Amino acid sequence: MSASPISLDDKYTRGTGRVFLTGTQALVRLALAQRERDAAAGLNTAGFISGYRGSPLGGLDQALWKAKTHLETHHLFFTPGVNEELAATAVGLAAGGLFPGAKYDGVFAMWYGKGPGVDRCGDVFKHANAAGSAKHGGVLLVAGDDHACKSSTLPHQSEHAFDAAMIPVLYPTGVREILELGLHGFAMSRHSGCYVALKTVS
Repeated sequence: MSASPISLDDKYTRGTGRVFLTGTQALVRLALAQRERDAAAGLNTAGFISGYRGSPLGGLDQALWKAKTHLETHHLFFTPGVNEELAATAVGLAAGGLFPGAKYDGVFAMWYGKGPGVDRCGDVFKHANAAGSAKHGGVLLVAGDDHACKSSTLPHQSEHAFDAAMIPVLYPTGVREILELGLHGFAMSRHSGCYVALKTVS
């Protein structure tokens, strides 16, 4: 994966001579795009990503590790969580802007996990959303839903759990919208102080 900018006007389709990304790669690219957007606006930000390595987003950690050199060049840091709750807590601490003397203007953060992990994090998400995100931070919660119960013991969707935590949900319908709505989600989180969710399916 190249660290060079990719225009969101490109069509991410095969056979067109343009860049093609999988949904998992698009999530990695989303973090890079947010950092580039901040740099263009004169902001010195960093990014933090953490989540649970279970399916259906289990390949995201591998994609992040493969892109480690590019991520670190853009001040983006990835640490997988032992479980969903610890990952969510780490994300909240990174993006909360709670500590004085920070070397960045803000830290934006991304949490990822499957639908049952969203259920497990209900208390963490409610408290974190109530505390809010920093002005130049922003938090995106990426939920991998499994409507057909292909890799889970129960079928699940996350909108109800996010609604209970007063977290708005964005639902991309394709790879391009993962980038577009993901950037929009970070902007929403910064403007409102709320956490914002991004629902994904295979």
